[in-house]
Amino acid sequence: MAAASRYWIVSLPVHTSATTVWNRLRESISKNSFDTPLYRFNVPDLRVGTLDSLLAISDDLVKSNAFIEGVTHKIRRQIEELEKASGVEVGSLTVDGVPVDSYLTRFVWDEGKYPTMSPLRETVDSIHVQVAKIEDDMKIRVAEYGNIRSQLNAINRKQSGSLAVRDLSNLVNPEDIVTSEHLVTLLAVVPKYSQKDWLSSYETLTSYVVPRSTKKLHEDNEYALYTVTLFQKVADNFRNNAREKGFQAKFSFMFLVVQIREFEHSPEAQANRKEELEKLMQDQDSKRSSLLQWCYASYGEVALIHKVFSSWMHFCAVRVFAESILRYGLPPMFLSVVLAPSTKSEKKVRSILEELCGNVNSSYWKSEDEVSIAGIGGEAEAYPYVSFTLNLV
Repeated sequence: MAAASRYWIVSLPVHTSATTVWNRLRESISKNSFDTPLYRFNVPDLRVGTLDSLLAISDDLVKSNAFIEGVTHKIRRQIEELEKASGVEVGSLTVDGVPVDSYLTRFVWDEGKYPTMSPLRETVDSIHVQVAKIEDDMKIRVAEYGNIRSQLNAINRKQSGSLAVRDLSNLVNPEDIVTSEHLVTLLAVVPKYSQKDWLSSYETLTSYVVPRSTKKLHEDNEYALYTVTLFQKVADNFRNNAREKGFQAKFSFMFLVVQIREFEHSPEAQANRKEELEKLMQDQDSKRSSLLQWCYASYGEVALIHKVFSSWMHFCAVRVFAESILRYGLPPMFLSVVLAPSTKSEKKVRSILEELCGNVNSSYWKSEDEVSIAGIGGEAEAYPYVSFTLNLV
């Protein structure tokens, strides 16, 4: 069976024994929704503090979770984008060497990183700060990579774009250009459907244009590139008149003008541009590789101390703990689990969970007078138990 990408983290109230509730839940799921994966979600006994402190934390839990989840998905999407750009099919991401779904369903609290005796506020703030630092680092790295890509795209547009914007050095040979004490050759970019108009009128755009001097060098889907030779003293006048001269396009009411492109044949400049392009391509490959490696490490590799997916799962454990106490009271008595019901099984599973909470409690959360009550976990609907949804992709 393929791994699920959408999970529920749920906690149920315990009146006598968590093992009893677990066995009842497992039996009901097996009997009524056998295709729903079910796992224990191991939440440690964290430091409760006061109810006032828990209420204060609950105000931040949903916002912080949305932020942490968002950063996690940003890194995953960045990995997919970078691998796709390299022509590589993205495999399953891992955390501490195991698939992300296995890390969730076999979650174990990291006591060394987040001591259970630390105040909950300290743990929540620590996780948020760690993920914020990861996001800031990512923004810098992505911006550096994006800057190089933008430069390369600009060069590629000049090399492969239309004649109106592309680099002309590969299209013009030294013999196409006449330069002398009195003569100069200009390059004209002419709309394809106006070529007849150009050929019939270029000699009259100004005086001292060399008759029959125009020559077509190249043509693309939109434009044709022509040379025209004239006396240097009228070059500026020719440019101005060419811009103002309108050629009526067939089947169109738009006037399209001739564009005079500045060009100087320079083998040295052409070599420098080639060298710049090669360096940018090398820099892009280097930045892509570095960013991809950083994304994998920041998402969940064993070698990195702070991993965003691991931070998210620890935050979810804090959420379950805090919301369960606020919902069920002290001392902490609840069973936390992870389920992955299919869409068609959701109502059935919700009914099973509700039944395990007791009908009195369920009717309170379902009463019309309490429609405005939202679960602390941020679900669109309120339930008589703690429940929130995780989307791993």
